[in-house]
Amino acid sequence: MPNLYGYMRISTKEERGKQKFTRQQQALDRYAKEINEDFVIIFCEDQSGKSFGTRPEWKKLERIVHPDDTIVFKSVDRFTRNADEGIAKYLELMEKGVNLIFLDNPTLSTDYMKNLLNIAEKQEDRIAKESLKFISRILLIAELDRCEQERLRISRRTIDGMNARKAAAEAEGVYWAAGRKPGQLDKMTDALKKDIKAYLADRRIKAVSIMKKHHISRNTLAKYAEIVREEQNT
Repeated sequence: MPNLYGYMRISTKEERGKQKFTRQQQALDRYAKEINEDFVIIFCEDQSGKSFGTRPEWKKLERIVHPDDTIVFKSVDRFTRNADEGIAKYLELMEKGVNLIFLDNPTLSTDYMKNLLNIAEKQEDRIAKESLKFISRILLIAELDRCEQERLRISRRTIDGMNARKAAAEAEGVYWAAGRKPGQLDKMTDALKKDIKAYLADRRIKAVSIMKKHHISRNTLAKYAEIVREEQNT
């Protein structure tokens, strides 16, 4: 008996801390209710859609899926955001006999695509047949390419945002590193703490020498120095 599987994916960079799997889960639940059938398994992936090879849950799904089984996605970008790899994987699964359903992109579901290709095969006119086949593939390529372009736009927005935060932090004299909020301090190293203790005890030691040695701003040094003073006074 054919099995029904669900697949949900969020991208760590795009969606963590926002909606997680909620909307995808709701869409899959509605679909299961409409067809009065339960999913055997719904795979949940917290990975980028750039490559199938880096997605462990997808690999598990591919190992157990068989011809006539169905995989349901909320949208095609949950399947992939890589046009070239996505097209190859789509055709591979379709030729294997696996059905793919994209709830938000029904014209990309394999049943729709197979229907177009079947219509194309029935055309007696060779030009009409090949044209319809070409149009079918173009529909798939165009949508998967749109997903890839969206991934690239997200990546560019992320980089631009990081650069903007870094510039703002540096303008305020605060050292900034990716993945850390402006003004947030790293854990103080033993070497830095030793130098700060010496600096507080001997004013002949220049602040700039410590700043250069440990690659920190004057503002950051002041914050570390305050921490060390508090520890010494307790």
